[in-house]
Amino acid sequence: MSWIVWALLSALFAATTAIFAKLGVSGVDSNFATAVRTSVVVLLAWGIAFATRSEGSFHVPSNRTWLFLTLSGLATGLSWLCYFRALQLGPASRVAPVDKLSVVLVIAFAALFLGERLTWGKALGGLLIVAGAIVLAIK
Repeated sequence: MSWIVWALLSALFAATTAIFAKLGVSGVDSNFATAVRTSVVVLLAWGIAFATRSEGSFHVPSNRTWLFLTLSGLATGLSWLCYFRALQLGPASRVAPVDKLSVVLVIAFAALFLGERLTWGKALGGLLIVAGAIVLAIK
């Protein structure tokens, strides 16, 4: 499958995540809910990693790789903690679009830190995402 299929599946699962999380976070501490969710993700990820492993697939080539995977994990955890708290306090239909402003930040960070080209199309798309998030977040 191509990257676009995987990205669309990611969007589908992210959408169901928001709905399931909103239902699950009701009446429970949001940090506890995040811990439960994270535990499930850890078990699922390790199960898939072991089930699909190939020769040498668990080799990490450098300390730099460990550093960035660790930082990514920390950022993910903080994102999830904030997301669950936001879902606990607000409606999913308003929280999710604001959360998706991460797309705009990725476009900017990719240009700044990864050297990816910022095109007019990316800039316009980013502005439309910001506009859409504002429209959806306002009562």
